[in-house]
Order: sequence, then structure tokens, then C-alpha cells
Amino acid sequence: MSKKIILYRHGKSDWEADYKNDHERPLARRGIKSAKTMGKLLAYSEQFPELVITSSALRAKQTLELSVKAGNWICDVIEDDKLYYGGIEAILDTIQKLPKNYSIVMLVGHEPKWSTMISEFIGGGEITVPTAAMARIDFDTNLWSEISWSSGTLRWMLQPSFFTKGSFDL
Repeated sequence: MSKKIILYRHGKSDWEADYKNDHERPLARRGIKSAKTMGKLLAYSEQFPELVITSSALRAKQTLELSVKAGNWICDVIEDDKLYYGGIEAILDTIQKLPKNYSIVMLVGHEPKWSTMISEFIGGGEITVPTAAMARIDFDTNLWSEISWSSGTLRWMLQPSFFTKGSFDL
């Protein structure tokens, strides 16, 4: 058995909306559409997370809510400020403390953290995670505590634009 992490960047946010601070910025119409598309895609692929940890930022929570509803996922959900305010080491610490009964965990968060984390997990390389994209990284271990930098393999990265431009219809 192995552990799998899906890093999911929030959908496109609405810079024109009325919001108090960056943390409260909502999704744009395109972000809403993309979140629904990605929720259906994950359901179609049957790679459901058992646990989702989401950033406390409004756009991340909205992305998750729309994806779960569109894909009809059933999973545990935790909100964690570290995904917004913390650095990658704090997020890695959260991952390493996950209960062993989960095999697939999704983290919903932000750039540039997700690109940096993917690069660190796979031992280098230039990675850019577009809005509403998901990347799955696999680890050859049964224990979350053994996950470390340079110990993962990037299995796939999918972005909604591929699925919304007529290439594939969900």
C-alpha cells in the first residue's frame, strides 16, 4: 500500500468582487465552472480523497464545496489555516501527522506553495500549477510520518482548461 496526496489549487478568483482582504476573495464565474468540472473529473476517475484539508481562504473553501457537490464525493473535511498562512514546512508537518487509516488525502490551497511543494516532493524541477488544477503525488510508504521531500512521484497533473475546451466533455 502507498500514500497519495492530491494538491488542488483553488479556482480562478474574482479580483473585481467586494472583499475586505485577500483571505476573503471569492471565486470568479470561471473559477466556479472549473471547480465543478474538476469535481466531476475526479468522480469519473474514481480517485476520491478520503480526507480533504482545505485552506481557510474563501476561494479555496468554495472550490472544495463546488467540487464535492458536482462530483458527489463523500470524504472527511478539515479546514486548516496553515494552508493559507503557513509555509511548506508547516504543511509537510501537517501531512506527516495524518492518521494512518487514510490512503488518499487532498489539500486545497494556493500558489506558489503548490508548485514549490510538488517540486520538493519529486526532488526538483520547474512546476507551475494553474488555477483549479490537481496534481497527484504517490509515496512508497504506509506511514504519513515517512513522507519527506524528494520521496514522491508525480503521477498526474490535470487542469480544467483541457476538459472545458471541447477536448473532453464532463
